[in-house]
Amino acid sequence: MTPFRDLVHPAAGTALISEWITGTAERTRAAADAVAEEWAAGEWPSALLSQHVFRATDGTGLLFYAQWTSDEEHLTWARARRGALVSRVDALVPGIGRPGLHRTRLHRSVVHDGGRPPGALAVTRTTAGTVVAAPGLLAAHVHLTKDGQESFVVEEWADAAFFGAAVRTGTRTAKRYTLHHSFLNDHEGEAV
Repeated sequence: MTPFRDLVHPAAGTALISEWITGTAERTRAAADAVAEEWAAGEWPSALLSQHVFRATDGTGLLFYAQWTSDEEHLTWARARRGALVSRVDALVPGIGRPGLHRTRLHRSVVHDGGRPPGALAVTRTTAGTVVAAPGLLAAHVHLTKDGQESFVVEEWADAAFFGAAVRTGTRTAKRYTLHHSFLNDHEGEAV
């Protein structure tokens, strides 16, 4: 798995995090593949630096992490083009739940072991934005919402067993994801 820190674009003015609830592993994969096809076939806005699509390992949905040059550029594109893209995906996978989009900015990263590739990725939504060390935690990346009231912590774990142990001990309540596709600002989609 690609380290999350390698997915962070240095020119990003905003990082958008959103979740799609699909319900089953089959619907999750179908929605992820439909998004990948739409991005591969469509015209990329120059302000979109990267788009990463993660599948929940429990099969219940997708997590999107998009980096744009600014919120204004994203809003301009969304008003003009997002509806068409989403409606084509919805035609293939109807009934996707979309609880909302979160505008964030990478606040800080804590890297405990930068030499090992992660075996698991987890995302926690919290108000504290704290990073709690745990065995097997390689790195954590804290994203703050624009108002500073919420944070999303993206964690890189050595493997799923370490993450599972942290969940069992009650130190983590995050959801685990795996990277499905990455689209980079060079307009060439890279399927992972």
